[in-house]
Amino acid sequence: MTYTRKQLETFLALEDFQEIYAQADALRAETVGDIVHIRALLEFSNHCKRLCCYCGLNATDKNLPRFRMDPRDMISTAQEACQAGYKTIVLQSGEDPWYTPDMIGEVVKQIKKTGMAVTLSCGEHPESVYQYWRDCGADRYLLEHETSDPKLYATLHPDSSLEARVACLRSLKRIGYETGGGFMIGLPGQTLSTIAGDLLLLQEIGCDMAGIGPFIPHPDTPLREATPGSTELTKRAVALARLLLPRANLPATTALGVLDDAQKENVFSCGANVIMRKVTPNNLKKLYQIYPAAFSDVDIRTGRLETEAEIRSLNRTPV
Repeated sequence: MTYTRKQLETFLALEDFQEIYAQADALRAETVGDIVHIRALLEFSNHCKRLCCYCGLNATDKNLPRFRMDPRDMISTAQEACQAGYKTIVLQSGEDPWYTPDMIGEVVKQIKKTGMAVTLSCGEHPESVYQYWRDCGADRYLLEHETSDPKLYATLHPDSSLEARVACLRSLKRIGYETGGGFMIGLPGQTLSTIAGDLLLLQEIGCDMAGIGPFIPHPDTPLREATPGSTELTKRAVALARLLLPRANLPATTALGVLDDAQKENVFSCGANVIMRKVTPNNLKKLYQIYPAAFSDVDIRTGRLETEAEIRSLNRTPV
């Protein structure tokens, strides 16, 4: 569907959003069905060279103990996830130059031997690196743009630019990745018009995936005193993303569940069709602190079974 920025802004401000929720849910059922894809999420490094003002991994945070997983451990964890039933693994990290393109490429090659799809989420890189990882077998790449407002982006990211971020997303799409973008709801300085612009940018790029979650302030960042984002507005943005991108994979983000666990489930009736489950080793989960959150310390197989049961309780089919 095609909407103008003003129309999307008007929708976001509606007093009663139920009709649009119903439209998004019906379109979700028509285009991607009643299945919910469960993705394994492996966070392999919390080192990051970036200075993003909202993120607990940013390079200025001296209170966070840092870790890096050995590539061999990344591969063995992926193999364990495969044995537990996962068909896709998301390899996510801060922007950590310690991992060379060759190192990541070799990890991708080894994981692909299991038959799993591989999604990378490792930040901004030259197009040649993205192409190399694609040649190694990477299927998808997640790179959230966070905000489509250039001035707001510059305020939140003092060492980067929206132009560079969007250029990376266009490169990924051009190379042939299933390309994932996304943004946060509730960033200081954000308006409904900003969110409308975020949604239109996803559509313009032709994103195959879109992660939309609420902003959660981290105590060791410059935005520690800011107000968390609205779960209701987050769900509205997800529903509108479904209308704009009918066949896209839209996850129920972890951040939504941090603020309100019931809303993480409720978003599946607003257009979402994907959920990620951490398979990061238990001793490292608590150190991947983009925002404060509590995590389960069950083993990979048990975590998978818990997520499947949760999905079935919503009358959806886990895949």
